Formats: sequence, structure tokens, C-alpha cells
Amino acid sequence: MTEKLLKATWFKGRRGPVVLVIMDGVGFGKYPEGDAVASATKPTLDWLLATCPNTRLKAHGQAVGLPSDADMGNSEVGHNVIGCGRVFDQGAKLVSASIASGKMFEGQAWKDVSGNVVAKNSTLHFLGLFSDGNVHSHLDHLRAMIKRAAQDGVKKIRVHILLDGRDVGETSALEYVDPFEEFLAGIRDGGCDARIASGGGRMHITMDRYGANWSMVERGWKTHVHGEGRQFASAREAIVTLRKETKAIDQDLGAFVIADQGKPVGTIQDGDSVVFFNFRGDRALEITAAFEEDDFTKFDRGRRPQVVYAGMMEYDGDLNVPKRFLTSPPAIDRISGEFLCAMGVRTLACSETQKYGHVTYFYNGNRSGKINAALEDYVEVPSDIVPFEQRPWMKGAEITDVVVEGILSGKYDFIRCNFPNGDMVGHTGVYQAAEIGVECVDLCLGRICRAVEKTGGVLVVTADHGNADDMYEHKKDGSVVIEDGVKKVKTAHSLNPVPCIIYDPESQGEYKPQLRSGLGISAIAATCMNLLGYEAPADYDPGVLEH
Repeated sequence: MTEKLLKATWFKGRRGPVVLVIMDGVGFGKYPEGDAVASATKPTLDWLLATCPNTRLKAHGQAVGLPSDADMGNSEVGHNVIGCGRVFDQGAKLVSASIASGKMFEGQAWKDVSGNVVAKNSTLHFLGLFSDGNVHSHLDHLRAMIKRAAQDGVKKIRVHILLDGRDVGETSALEYVDPFEEFLAGIRDGGCDARIASGGGRMHITMDRYGANWSMVERGWKTHVHGEGRQFASAREAIVTLRKETKAIDQDLGAFVIADQGKPVGTIQDGDSVVFFNFRGDRALEITAAFEEDDFTKFDRGRRPQVVYAGMMEYDGDLNVPKRFLTSPPAIDRISGEFLCAMGVRTLACSETQKYGHVTYFYNGNRSGKINAALEDYVEVPSDIVPFEQRPWMKGAEITDVVVEGILSGKYDFIRCNFPNGDMVGHTGVYQAAEIGVECVDLCLGRICRAVEKTGGVLVVTADHGNADDMYEHKKDGSVVIEDGVKKVKTAHSLNPVPCIIYDPESQGEYKPQLRSGLGISAIAATCMNLLGYEAPADYDPGVLEH
């Protein structure tokens, strides 16, 4: 049973709610050129930064549980850390350690997938995001598993690659495919038939999330499982041809199937094993359901092969999905929501589909459902199924409608929301659209500020990581990379700090106007508890307020 929080003696809370706004993908840029946050017209955010207590928080690397400070933060780990108030080792670090120690290969899940293939002389398939972005997956993990499978006696391996261009360079696919083909050639020289079998852009096939667009998963299923689709002799030929024909960046390239004389080289058959090698859960759940669920209704799977399926990690601990996984996820416990529910705090959480799971599932330590249905309301605003650069305002107005109504209703003590624009639009690489996305969030902030002022609440503005603040690739000297006379677009997250702003219109000077510096986004949980009138648990990272 969760222990009760102590009442703060130095701060009694306000008459209105504490409102936490997470501006996804909005950080402080390092370079003036390419910072769509700085160049956007954003009078509300500028005014908040100029007049309210604020500080900068770390949102990447070890501050969010990733292996090194060279690793960009992401929405999954960002919301984990914001919601639990401490830093846990996250997926990338846990998988790397499990491989290095050999623990992964000693586990029953690995023995199941490799042993099944050896016993039946069948095929071991690897499916996942094909890059070293270290946000959803890492190629080092894939290589290590392929090497071990060959050592274990697996004779046939097929790899189904989801091109990135989002957590890495937008047209960097061949930088990964070419050396990987050389790696596979070495595996074949050792007696294991290892080949790339299919692929496509991550935003076109397979990696949907939150049920936003099941047609992506259906396209992936047909491509990887049935070998249906346009055929090419190699992944390189597919990428070069599709890029030339469509001008699309990697994440949006169409599906392709590798074939010999018209026959796909790697369809998934009865008796095979499949490893989905993404460690991050949000974009793994839907394809996992297609493989595992008997009563699956999202699309017609046609022939459903009977396989031994495993995920890199457990993607949903409450639902036990997948049934078999190679590495145990972080055991995130004693999350802030549990403490607030124990104190009877009434909570509203809201975002649109693209980030709804982040402000609920990930915020709650990778747990589905509510902590206390009597105290919590979760609202999902359905996202548009269009390229984000075409409607960069996304569902900002609708999210704000829910939040403002919640503030004015008097029903809630704590309200949290996520505006996805800075991240989802930033990933497109379209600078003007990213600016518009930030400007939309700024308009929404203005409406929320007025509601907070009217009700005597407190507003906390922050972000889970940067993105729109770093839209161009830069050289070490700070200049923009130019290719063919054009500025090279960056679609990945940034390593930049993010804001933490406290807008407290009824402040009586209970805390110092100078907020703590040098903290990470794990400070947000304690900060919100303090503003609600409670001391944070002793093992939580400190909040930004000093008194």
C-alpha cells in the first residue's frame, strides 16, 4: 500500500488546480539557425520566460536513464521520468547490459526462439527499427543476436527492416544497409543463410501506435509475413529506386520485398520464430497483437503462421504483452500518480492519440489503465490521420478545450496534458510547419494561462525532450551542413535542455523566485507535489522550488 505524503509546512497549495503542460519536443536550441522554437512567434511562452520563475532541465542521456549523454531523450523515457520522479535504467541500457553479460541468451525466451528453429530446421526472423538511434532499437543488439543465433546452430535467418530517418538522419538508410549486408555476408560464410527479406519506412508500415492507423500494421503484416508487395533484388536497390521515384525520406518510403526470380526470400511460415527487436513498447504493441492474439479483429491477417514470437522487452506489464520477451523492462514503482491517489487528489490527463499513451501509460510507469478510476479522468482526443506537416496545429485547440473546461469546472486538483506538435511536426523536417506547430502550442498556452489565473491555480510548463529546437544538421563549428546547395534537415530529437516554468499568479512569495538549476526532468514530479501542498517522498529527485 502506497504511503501517505506529508503536508508541506511552507506551502499550502492554491485555491485552483496545478496544471502541468508538457510541450512535447520543445527545447532551448543550441544554434540560432534551425531553431524553430526560437524563430516561431510565441508571445505567451516569451512572456512566461521573461516574467515567471524558470529554469532549464536536462532531458536526455543519463538524466533519463539512457546509457550515455550522447543518447537523445525520447517521449517514452521522458514521461516515465516525469511521472515517477526518479531515474531508472531504461530499455537501451538494460538490453545492452543483458547482452554484454550473456543473461539474454541464458534466458528461457531466447532458448525458446532459437531452440524452436534448430529443432525444426526452420527460419529465425528479426523484425524492427533498423538504425542505431537508440530510441526504439539499436543495430548492435540485432547484430549480437544474429551472431549468437548462428553460434546456437540456427541455419536460416531473415531480417525485416523498418527504415528510420526520424531518430537518425532523414536519408541515412544506406549508411546502415551497406555495412549490414557485409556483416550478413560474413554470417553466410560461417554456414548460416542470413539475408534481408523485406522492409519499408517506419511511418508507412508496421510501427503504428495507440491504434492511430492500423492500416500501417496491415501493410507491414502483408509485407513481412506474406511477402506481398513490390519486389527488388536487394534492400539497396529498393531504397535507391523508391527514393528516386517518390523523393520521400526514409521514414516514409514504401514497402518492399526482396525476391529471387519472383519468389520472396523470407516469408514467415508455420514453425518459424520471430523476434521483434524494438525495446520501446508504444510502437511494438500493435504488430505484437497481430502475431499473438487469437481473436484479432483489426484487419484480415489471411494466413496466420504459427510461430514462436518474442519481443525484445515486455511492452505492457499489466497486459503481459508479449507473452515471451528477451529482457525484463525497468521495474518502475511508487509513481507520483499512486501517491496523489492515496491523498485523494482528483486528476485529469489529456492528449490526442499520438501522445495519449505517453501522458497516461508511460507517465504511470508503463501501466495500462487508471490507478484509481474514482479519482482520475483520462481523455483521448482522436488524432488526424494525415502527414503532420499538412496540419501542424494537430489537435491543440481540442486538447486545450478539454484542459480549460477541466480547470474551470473545479472538479480537479491536478491536470496534466501533452501537446505533441513540437515533436511530431519536428520529425517531418519541414521547418515552416514546425514553427506553426510551436505557434499553435503558444496560442493554447495563452488560453490555459487565462483559465489558471481566473481560478487561482498554478501552471507548470515543461517538455519531455527537444526536437523542433534543432531542425538542421550542424557541423562541429556550428555551421549548417549543406548538401547539393540545400540545408540538411534534421528529423531526430535534440540533446538540448527543456524549460520548466512556474506561472503562479497568486504567489505570496512562499518559495524563492530563482528555481534550482542543474536538474533533470525527474524534478517535475516533486515540483507538482510541492505545488499541491505536499512534500515529495524522500527518495524522489528534488523539485525546482526552494524555500
